[in-house]
Amino acid sequence: MAVNKNALIRYKTIDKCLQNIYREWTLDDLIEMCSSALYEYEGKEVNISKRTIQLDIQMMRSDKLGYNAPIVVYDKKFYKYEDPDYSITDIPLNENDMSVLTETVEMLKQFKDFSLFSELGGIIQRLEDKVYTEKTKQSAIIHLDKNEELKGLEHLDTLYQAILKKIVLRITYKSFKARTASEVVFQPYILKEFNNRWFLVGVISGKDTVVNFALDRIMNVSYDLKIPYLDNDFNGEEYYKNTIGVTVFPEKHVQEVHLKVDKHNAPYVLTKPFHHTQEILEKLGDGSIIIKLNVHINFELERLILGYGETMKVIKPRILRRNIKTKLEKAAKLYQ
Repeated sequence: MAVNKNALIRYKTIDKCLQNIYREWTLDDLIEMCSSALYEYEGKEVNISKRTIQLDIQMMRSDKLGYNAPIVVYDKKFYKYEDPDYSITDIPLNENDMSVLTETVEMLKQFKDFSLFSELGGIIQRLEDKVYTEKTKQSAIIHLDKNEELKGLEHLDTLYQAILKKIVLRITYKSFKARTASEVVFQPYILKEFNNRWFLVGVISGKDTVVNFALDRIMNVSYDLKIPYLDNDFNGEEYYKNTIGVTVFPEKHVQEVHLKVDKHNAPYVLTKPFHHTQEILEKLGDGSIIIKLNVHINFELERLILGYGETMKVIKPRILRRNIKTKLEKAAKLYQ
């Protein structure tokens, strides 16, 4: 069933009103709120009759759109949801939705062997999981690692739109080391995720050096349409090609790293390589291996190696070997 945009705006507005249980909503109140919402979206006055809102409520109560909204009238003039936790945005998939979604998943799976659709694998599995969950009412099979308390995610859409539409930003940022926050004018290039943390990558206006801002340290962000965006065709894949994580150094600082991994952890390192440059240099008689990487020596690489503890040894370069040795010695002293 086709539903026009104005009707959807009204449904969402009515839904938002009825979720507010601390106010009593008359038909006139709902008309006023819907008129304001349509003016905000359309930029012009829209006359809404009582009959229109009454038909909207009737439609929301029905199963034609799958809402089945429990809208009731009390004291002969006020409207509310009988279930105070109800919202049309939280409705489960109906049988028709399930059928369409199942067919869509099966269709997408046909493309799994094409390189163009190689990144769809995880999406298809999540869709299958959604179908399974809705059909069986059991808990999800796929559990994604996520942190609901992660700060800064509220900026993601704003930053994405700025990059997409090439808009300069004004960012209020406070690093962990800074005592106070400061505002910078920023040319955003890409958004990067590493280790379940998001970063905005770009340049501060007037400077050439590419920097990254952790989203969880951004205090405020706004668009600045007066400053022209300087597009330099930044390529994230090229920029991070020799880097594990987000800390990038000049290409001349790329080093050949040799690591020895014991036999128990070798399978993990082989099936989930540290970096695309990873190669096996030698398979030793005791089951351990020596691998080679061509990467920057940064905080993220050191943290990755330290995470393997006594099961991994740095063979070269000397500076990385010394750094890891010093950190492990300091860590050992904590337990003396």
